[in-house]
Amino acid sequence: MKLLTHRVDGWTQEMLLNLEPFVSQSVRWPKSGRVILAQSDSESVVVYQAYRPYAGHFAAKHGYFGDGFRMSRMTWIKPNFLWMMYRSGWGTKEGQQVTLAIRLAREAFDEILKKAVHSSYNERVYSSHDDWKKAVADSDVRLQWDPDHDPSGAPLDRRAIQLGLRRPTVEKYARDWILSIEDISEFVEHQRQVVAAGKLEQLVIPSETIYVVTDAAVSAKLELDHGQS
Repeated sequence: MKLLTHRVDGWTQEMLLNLEPFVSQSVRWPKSGRVILAQSDSESVVVYQAYRPYAGHFAAKHGYFGDGFRMSRMTWIKPNFLWMMYRSGWGTKEGQQVTLAIRLAREAFDEILKKAVHSSYNERVYSSHDDWKKAVADSDVRLQWDPDHDPSGAPLDRRAIQLGLRRPTVEKYARDWILSIEDISEFVEHQRQVVAAGKLEQLVIPSETIYVVTDAAVSAKLELDHGQS
């Protein structure tokens, strides 16, 4: 992993993330349907979380989750940067001031997708309500499709994925699967000001493309509209 020096409108910072103007990305993204948008390569996938300063700073410093992170609770990860920004109010909501970019091993992210069970009953995927309840009880991973949002927070027809981890899976996530953790709060604050000023032509965000799920059974379970191999 290589640090990249980004210079944007008077702002300069070295980051592991690849950045790209929002306007050039938005034209290539699907306008509707269920799609996993993520920054990924052959070895890794980036997901986002937001924490209180104490927990977030510990994780960024040590490269794993420890003090301030509760293994007993379900933790939700989001591969879509703008969905994270909507959820955290661009890092302004209480308890979500520190935005982390967590780079996971790609095989770990694929394992998470394989384990995922919908957080509510879906008759197209599960043969019965009891079948779904058993799947929920047996799985460590919850799956939700939520409306994606534009930079201002307006909902879109496109759906964004978030994944809830618990029990042994959250323990593996917190310690074993992480390749790097980067505190991107300063970057988020700078881009929040760009959005607040209504200058979307100047907005720069992490570069994201459609994440292709190569396992046909997993793709069918996720009901992907884009990104099936």
